[in-house]
Amino acid sequence: MNSLTHNQASEARKANGIQQQYGPGMLLTTMSTGTRSVSEFISRLSDRLRVLFEHREASSHAAQHGLDREFTNRVLEAQPLSVFIPERFGGRGQHVQECLSMLEACSYESLPLSLVMGINGALFLQPLSKYGLESVQAEVFPRFLHDNALGGLMITEPGFGSDALQMQTSAEKTAAGYRIRGTKHWGGLTGHADYWLLTARGMNPKGDLERNISFFTWDRSFGGIDVEEYYDSLGLHMIPYGLNRIDALLPEERKLEPRTTGVRMLLDLLHRSRLQFPGMAMGYLRRLLDEAVAHCKDRTVGGRPLFSYDQVQQRLARMQAAFTACSGMCAFSSRAASVDKDCSVDALPANAIKTVVTDMMQSAAQSLLQLVGAKGYRLDHIAGSSVIDSRPFQIFEGSNDILYQQISEAVLKGMGRVRETNLYRYLADLKLTSRVADYLKGPLSFTLETDLTQRKTVELGKALGRIVSMDMVMQLGDQGFRKELIDNCLSVMKNDVETILHRFSSMGSITVIEDYREDARWQNTLTV
Repeated sequence: MNSLTHNQASEARKANGIQQQYGPGMLLTTMSTGTRSVSEFISRLSDRLRVLFEHREASSHAAQHGLDREFTNRVLEAQPLSVFIPERFGGRGQHVQECLSMLEACSYESLPLSLVMGINGALFLQPLSKYGLESVQAEVFPRFLHDNALGGLMITEPGFGSDALQMQTSAEKTAAGYRIRGTKHWGGLTGHADYWLLTARGMNPKGDLERNISFFTWDRSFGGIDVEEYYDSLGLHMIPYGLNRIDALLPEERKLEPRTTGVRMLLDLLHRSRLQFPGMAMGYLRRLLDEAVAHCKDRTVGGRPLFSYDQVQQRLARMQAAFTACSGMCAFSSRAASVDKDCSVDALPANAIKTVVTDMMQSAAQSLLQLVGAKGYRLDHIAGSSVIDSRPFQIFEGSNDILYQQISEAVLKGMGRVRETNLYRYLADLKLTSRVADYLKGPLSFTLETDLTQRKTVELGKALGRIVSMDMVMQLGDQGFRKELIDNCLSVMKNDVETILHRFSSMGSITVIEDYREDARWQNTLTV
């Protein structure tokens, strides 16, 4: 995360007492076992990252595109990825709260770096530890601990983005193993990963692709992955993306073994990854809030600090509410996203967390840029870079519009099963929303139609995602989190839910006029 004022936020935290309220390693306060060693691990990592990024921003490397492997190796020397590796292989044991705390420490300094760690952990190391053969794990994990290896996941294809189950990459069983052929793109760490999880569909005897999805662990020794193009991505410049042509032969033991079906394995992987998005968001939101508070206290407009203006306070309060909501999500995911747990059935909380926290990330970035003004409209300023770096989080691993629709469909399906039509009554009995239902009883007390248009389904999903998130915030408050922050967050989010539901109830059905240019030249309306 590039910044012209790297030390400004640190000084502001000391002056304003922010670090006491929500300092680095906030999640560690709830840990009951191994607190000291975990705290030391995160503290040392944070210190190392701070020094590395101070030097990086003072050099010519800060604005470069692509992965600086020398810089990345210096980060990996602190073994941040050890939190994703089982203890029997020398890792820290895959405790979710440690994974989230590590991602938080990284994202406070750099959102792209945190995404690199998340890609390695949630999309490679965790699924390999759950579904890979023990012999393969024993071969792979030491390389991440001692050789600074990197891994990623290839799912998306040029013709099949959100429709991943229709991918055309094939896995043909041969006497030597599996021959994987296809084209993948937008895999983070393109051309730089030492390992990939490759997704493909099997082939039946007729040569047709099966519906089921299989996963395979590839490494550089197998070859067969050629980068045909590197993309000039809009943001996240630290992470290389591109187009890959695959024609690789992998031994049979490199195939992951699902507990049930490959599709269930895919859902388990994706839902667990989405549940861990708050780790990447946590440090990022704290950093933006610290930068915003520091700037607004230092900047004078009209003879008084920017911090004293009511509209500025409204923006800062919303940024702080995002921090609190993300804290609730982190606490929830620490209990819900264990590798031992089957997350394939957790679509509702996973989709709610992913959509809401990524919307909050983009909103916070827009607010910081608005507060900083013109000097922030630069790639080498945190206010500018944060806008473009956070935007793709609303797109990858499920476009938010699609996930909001899925949230609504899950709730509507649940209401149908119990033959309930009143939204409040249903949410009051649902475990994920039972705490918050009474708080929102007024706006939720209406009969919900089952034949909603897609646009209304998406809009309802936005409200439901925030309602689920508010329940997590309430649970965080029950566990002793600072009451003023909880109350402010709930007030902000309640207002959002009410606004969304009002929009939902009044939404029409207008459609685009395709031949809009006909009789639509404004010049023709002028009289001479």
